[in-house]
Amino acid sequence: MNKINPLLILVLALGVFGIITTEMGIVGVLPQVTQKFNITASQAGWLVSIFALVVAISGPFLTLLASGMNRKFILLTAVLLFAISNIVYAFTTRFDVMLAFRIIPAIVHPAFFSVALVTAASLVSPEKSGQAVTKVFAGITVGFAFGVPLTSYLAEKVSLEAAFLFGAIVSLVAFFGILAWLPSMPVQTKLSYGAQLGILRKPALWLNIAAVTSIFAAMFSVYSYFAEYLGQVTHMNGSWISMMLMVFGVIMILGNFLFGSFLQKSVLRTTVLFPVVYIAAYLLIYYTGEYFMPMIVMILLWGIVHSGGLIVSQSWLMTEAQAAPEFGNSLFVSFTNLGITIGASVGGWVIGQLGIHQLMWSGIGFALLAFLLITVKIKRYSTKAVVKERGAATP
Repeated sequence: MNKINPLLILVLALGVFGIITTEMGIVGVLPQVTQKFNITASQAGWLVSIFALVVAISGPFLTLLASGMNRKFILLTAVLLFAISNIVYAFTTRFDVMLAFRIIPAIVHPAFFSVALVTAASLVSPEKSGQAVTKVFAGITVGFAFGVPLTSYLAEKVSLEAAFLFGAIVSLVAFFGILAWLPSMPVQTKLSYGAQLGILRKPALWLNIAAVTSIFAAMFSVYSYFAEYLGQVTHMNGSWISMMLMVFGVIMILGNFLFGSFLQKSVLRTTVLFPVVYIAAYLLIYYTGEYFMPMIVMILLWGIVHSGGLIVSQSWLMTEAQAAPEFGNSLFVSFTNLGITIGASVGGWVIGQLGIHQLMWSGIGFALLAFLLITVKIKRYSTKAVVKERGAATP
């Protein structure tokens, strides 16, 4: 462990990038998928929803079962399955086969994510562990910024097969990087299933989980309808919307490291203020959304704040799950996916009932709920919260 290749953290981030590209890239190529398999848009939509559903359900259980396995084996198996799945997407002529190979990588998604975060933190000194975790998280934001748009571009300009093979190549590069540079990491002291599940008996953990779910609902109740909002409210055309999606993703990279530095200084203060900042951002967007140039500025602010939700939520949940870090991270993956599902559903309901300009109020409502849950947690468990402030930004 003393001669860890400095590129290994970036390889782990690349693995996360490949996972996000595989999970979310499908959104940008659904039109080509419907044409290839001669299916309806709603049928193609199952490729998106089934992935999120499997991640939400399987995450904690699979991570629990894999808790005694060598971490290197888990990481290699996961990225290899993602590479194989993308190759299947590229060449299969049967929709049911493609659907099956959306389920398979979704099962191992939480295990890879959980183990990658813990591994990154363990590869460096304790004072640098937060920075290592932030770099791995950057794989998510870079995936949104470049992986998803590039997948869509390749499908449009080259072929659907090329788009999926891009995802396969990314995962294979991560596979060989982990194979070459990560030493064998057997579990030295295996926590019993009971010890890991024991953290679920903590009321404070469930308050954190509820807050994290609310934060993601606040984020995705609005972000899920990003393109529709810009088109209908701001009256941007397709080219401008595509550009704003790219800008949003790129600015998320900056936000990821910005909030990472805030968390290094104070987890409590950053977590408390985050939903407040999000409420302020949504209010500004609500009142400037109809104006073209001000909305472009708001998108920059929105992207920075949005990226903070990822690392702030993970840090907050892990303050109560440090006794079982990998299981705790799997809870993070599962309940954030639940938050995405709830948020997108409520956002769609608000649009149907009140119109798309009122969409921001769904995000404000969830952000306010998150703030209340965080405040209750701190007041109810104030002493423990202060004690856990030290080093809580690392899983």
